[in-house]
Amino acid sequence: MKLIFAGTPVFAAQALEALIAAGHELVLVLTQPDRPAGRGLSLQPSAVKQVAQAHGIEVFQPNSLRDTESQARVSAVGADLMVVAAYGLILPQAVLDMPRLGCVNIHASLLPRWRGAAPIQRAILAGDRETGVCIMQMEAGLDTGPVLLSEALTIEDEDTSASLHDRLADLGARLIVDAVASLPLSPRPQPEVGITYAAKIEKREAALDWHQPAEALDRHIRAFNPFPGAVASLNGQPVKVWRAYRVAGQGTPGEILAVGKDGISVACGDGVLCLLEVQKAGGKRMSAAQFAAGGTILAGASFDLTPAT
Repeated sequence: MKLIFAGTPVFAAQALEALIAAGHELVLVLTQPDRPAGRGLSLQPSAVKQVAQAHGIEVFQPNSLRDTESQARVSAVGADLMVVAAYGLILPQAVLDMPRLGCVNIHASLLPRWRGAAPIQRAILAGDRETGVCIMQMEAGLDTGPVLLSEALTIEDEDTSASLHDRLADLGARLIVDAVASLPLSPRPQPEVGITYAAKIEKREAALDWHQPAEALDRHIRAFNPFPGAVASLNGQPVKVWRAYRVAGQGTPGEILAVGKDGISVACGDGVLCLLEVQKAGGKRMSAAQFAAGGTILAGASFDLTPAT
């Protein structure tokens, strides 16, 4: 099948690799413009662009698809179908209508739950026990189109956004190949009940509130790993918390109950969280035991209840 692919991050790049391996003709790849990254802030191509270039596929990186020139470029390739995955640009109706079979999206949730930008993180934050991938026929609305194919996946107790992302990317790559091979598929309208929206993750959400139950803080830390990292505050200084687990106990929120080789135990609004891996501002990740080895953090002290600024 003659395909256009539109996507930007690693999640999308994996699906593009799968479609290429399945033997489809990729006539055009759309991806976000190169962005500054790294210490030197040099322009870096997206993961999708790197895959496309490695396979000699034409790449188009418009800032918008609303202008007639960009739309003409997309229309000119005469695609049967456009596959979209975490692209980052809104497709106007004119573009949605261009391919013979329309546009399909690979979405990392079980729609209509978690429509929007950050379904993986929001599912962990909410304590969902399962998520999945939907292959959806695209409409003008935000992830409102009928579902063509879907599969559920269990969220494990240890899952971070990184680990869950990787399993969902594998599933999405497999499902899109199955869906394209099986077209036409019977569309299944999304139910009107159970709709939730996964707003983009903001850095200001990263702060840990020790008044919250340990269970909620555990989810918070896992959801914000790897981006932007959950942040605690100690003596007015930010400390990122990358790994933790719940233990038995109780105390005043923020109070450090124990410091040892097993980690740093901190009282929460309900229960106790044992910190395993942390990172000082400007430093490297380290075990909580290493962090405490200098004697700067002792049992009986407390993490700040007001986040560091």
